[in-house]
Amino acid sequence: MEAFVAWCGFFGAWLLVAGPIYQAALELQEQDLERDRIHDVSQAVPKPPQVSVWWWLVPPVRYVLHHKQEERYRQAVLRALSAEDREAFVQFVNKATGWFLVAGGASLLALKETWELREHYEWPVAAFWVLAAVMAVLAASYTVGRIQRTERMLARSTG
Repeated sequence: MEAFVAWCGFFGAWLLVAGPIYQAALELQEQDLERDRIHDVSQAVPKPPQVSVWWWLVPPVRYVLHHKQEERYRQAVLRALSAEDREAFVQFVNKATGWFLVAGGASLLALKETWELREHYEWPVAAFWVLAAVMAVLAASYTVGRIQRTERMLARSTG
């Protein structure tokens, strides 16, 4: 019975990873975001000059300078967007952030359950890493496969 419970915890936790990834892909795909207009605006706003490579001699300073330049550019693009496009973009980013947090929390639980499964069977630590990597790839692959299958089905029905 212990083995059954360990496997249930393991698979259940990894389903909690795959679910938010898939749901995020669906919702973000449906988001009414005028990608072309936002892309055009972002191309029209001049990009800031690159931070000098010499700042790599002091990596924390280079990071701060780069981050400040990127933030100024982001703000310039947001100011250049129409109010409607800005609202759609902010909603998109907020939704993506929410799903990232859910999937991140689920991933931590899945790693815990994977570790406990490894402990139950007294497998080597390498087995944990292999199992975690395989399950992460499977969770992401599920979403990719489902989205591609859906697109093919829709293309056939309209084509």
